[in-house]
Amino acid sequence: MSHQDRSLFDIARASLDPEAQRALAWEGTLAEYLTLVEERPQLARNAFQRLSDMLESHGSRPSSERGARRRWKLFDDPFGHGRDAVFGLDGPLDELVSTLRAAARGLGPERRVILLHGPVGSAKSTIVRLLKRGLELYSRTEEGALYTFRWEVDGQSIPSAMHQDPLLLLPHAARAQVEARLNARRRRGPAIRIVGELDPASRWWYAELIERHGGDWAQAMEHVRVQRFVISEEDRVGIGTFQPKDEKNQDSTELTGDIDYRRIAEFGSDSDPRAFNFDGELCVANRGLAEFIEVLKLDVAFLYDLLGATQEHAIKPKKFALTSIDEVILGHTNEPEYKKLATNELMEAFRDRTIKIDVPYNLALSDEVQIYRRQFSPERLPGRSVAPHTLEMAALWAVLTRLEEPTNSSLGIVQKARLYDGQAVQGFGPEHVNELRKAAPREGLFGISPRYVQDRIAAALVSERPTVTAFDVLDSLEAGLTHHSLVSNEEMRRRCVQLAATVREEYEELLKGEVRAAIGSDREELERLCAKYVENVRAYTTRESVLEPSGRPVPPDERLMRAIEDKLAVPEARKDDFRAELLAFVAQAHREGRTFEWRENKRLVAALEEKLFEDRRDSIQLTSELSSVVDPDTRAKIDVLRDRLMRLYGYDQIAADEVLAHVAGLFARGAPVEAAKEAA
Repeated sequence: MSHQDRSLFDIARASLDPEAQRALAWEGTLAEYLTLVEERPQLARNAFQRLSDMLESHGSRPSSERGARRRWKLFDDPFGHGRDAVFGLDGPLDELVSTLRAAARGLGPERRVILLHGPVGSAKSTIVRLLKRGLELYSRTEEGALYTFRWEVDGQSIPSAMHQDPLLLLPHAARAQVEARLNARRRRGPAIRIVGELDPASRWWYAELIERHGGDWAQAMEHVRVQRFVISEEDRVGIGTFQPKDEKNQDSTELTGDIDYRRIAEFGSDSDPRAFNFDGELCVANRGLAEFIEVLKLDVAFLYDLLGATQEHAIKPKKFALTSIDEVILGHTNEPEYKKLATNELMEAFRDRTIKIDVPYNLALSDEVQIYRRQFSPERLPGRSVAPHTLEMAALWAVLTRLEEPTNSSLGIVQKARLYDGQAVQGFGPEHVNELRKAAPREGLFGISPRYVQDRIAAALVSERPTVTAFDVLDSLEAGLTHHSLVSNEEMRRRCVQLAATVREEYEELLKGEVRAAIGSDREELERLCAKYVENVRAYTTRESVLEPSGRPVPPDERLMRAIEDKLAVPEARKDDFRAELLAFVAQAHREGRTFEWRENKRLVAALEEKLFEDRRDSIQLTSELSSVVDPDTRAKIDVLRDRLMRLYGYDQIAADEVLAHVAGLFARGAPVEAAKEAA
């Protein structure tokens, strides 16, 4: 049966793997579970170990980013086809993973709040979102399987309120032997430890059943059914997310749960654990991950709850003893909130128990471009075209706002951005990057966020223009600054406007370079120009004449030769030596039966292209308005140029015509200046 012949119901059913569904529905006795654990000790991992293994299951690759060892593939977003990928930031991400791996080995970070700190829009939430999504999908695999239990008593089925590990049902006297057996079979990874106590409700049922069976633990455990479960943020299983509200309405029960007053009448006391709802975010997140959004906006009492949760791996529900938890606690905060924490002496204990990981803005231009390409891919823009270099110029502006001005007078801020991106900058190399970063440690913690840039690109895209260019986006970026809430003062706005002007200049130079290359890409014309130059050099050196096409002898064209030699940086005083050397090189090639391969000399090729560009610029009247009436021959040459721009650089016809018109205007404005220089 073909795909088209199947019903929608059949398509839905075929998408599910029955074997995988059966595995997810596994349940059995405690004895059967212990047999599983002995065969696969990794089932007994704690939350940090499971999260670390999940990250490693996606793999990593060497990072090209300075200061980072690895690029962890989870942050390429393998689940959402790259929609949530984190571009750049390999250094902070590697630091985060190293912290989690150390915590998995019990080296100390497991008793700390892991705090992602950075400016708004620097991908802190995206990083946590990928960790949560990774855990959800990992828990559905055999490698990431985890189990909990429920009580079957008097016809009731009572689930573990916090999805606790069934190993917590083992008597303390047996735990050391069980650990030793499991670790002897565990071939890799951190040691297994059975740490923690049952939650109050399970402790009540445990005690009740032990008493009911006269102290017989084995009989009491016959009331236990172990079952597999999956982590799910939507179902509030294994992932808790807490976002601060109005401080006056904050209540610690949102973290630790609260009494179910409707059940007090049933159980006779508000201190009966069966009358308590273990539905606080720290309860929900047990066995997984708890995310605290804008964690430093929490009331002080909440922060102290977090200290206990991290340091003691326990929470204090109302009217009950400390209750064990097993979870990773991740918070994130912005710069202003962290500054308040740093200056608050009363929060010294919290600072001491926090591992801060800076998540700055991208400072690598190519990574910033990737953010915008993901958002504005062609398939997401029906009926609209984004001209080449548009997103690159937007990204360049964004990166420049995050950089400090170089103190080295021979290095401009655009060159600094390109150096940070690993591009070649004359006079500077990779060894200078560390010096520049040390001199400006706060770069990336200020500037314009990608969100603002995305919003302004979107504003440009909804205009009536079918093709959006870098000029349109730069205009949109500049126009939005007046209303941008994070541009807090006039000085910052002026700097952003000045940087937009800098980017425009870069873009104009790029366009001129492309038009120059389009003109210079006429291989046949370059061949003729080179032959003409060599012929004139031969005539000059041998003191002969050059024959015109008509056969009339004329002196060598000194203006032509000097125009090319100037571009080769040959001074007037050395022109005779240079011409003699060139002629000797050509003669040597001829004697050896070879042709003069001028294309192998990149400097000569560049000089010829530039000379051809100057000649062709004049001949096709680029300095005049393209919209004006021109003769058919000139129009044909302009059309050839437009077609080359489209073929070489990916412009559509509208954008290519606009490039030519804009460059024509630049040449027109520059012509009087060049004439004045020649006159001088």
